[in-house]
Amino acid sequence: MKFNADVSSSRRKSRKAHFSAPSSIRRKIMSSALSKELREKYHARSLPVRKDDEVRIVRGKYKGREGKVTQVYRKKWVIHVDRVQRDKSNGATAPIGIHPSNVVITTIKLDKDRRAILDRKDTKKSKEASGDVEMAD
Repeated sequence: MKFNADVSSSRRKSRKAHFSAPSSIRRKIMSSALSKELREKYHARSLPVRKDDEVRIVRGKYKGREGKVTQVYRKKWVIHVDRVQRDKSNGATAPIGIHPSNVVITTIKLDKDRRAILDRKDTKKSKEASGDVEMAD
């Protein structure tokens, strides 16, 4: 069932919008889940992945590997993780792209803007909880 009349439910249009999305929207789409500890701490389920976050790969060939994000390659929809690379025939190493949905963020690089994002996400939950308590009185 369609809820919003302004958004198409066409597969063709959805795919076009996804793959031709600008960098600002790709940032949001390229989000990763938070680990259980971080989820408890910040009351948020996911966060757009960022350069110096530490992640654990939970799906695919490199499952179980942990490392720091060295690059968020929005154009190719992948992230490059430290020490997840392959050797080329000429002896050089090339980083392997991992899709952000296949990783879990274990350590967040916090700065002022990132803290504000987490606070915004957290206030929604705390307002709902306090609203329920007030209604019970």
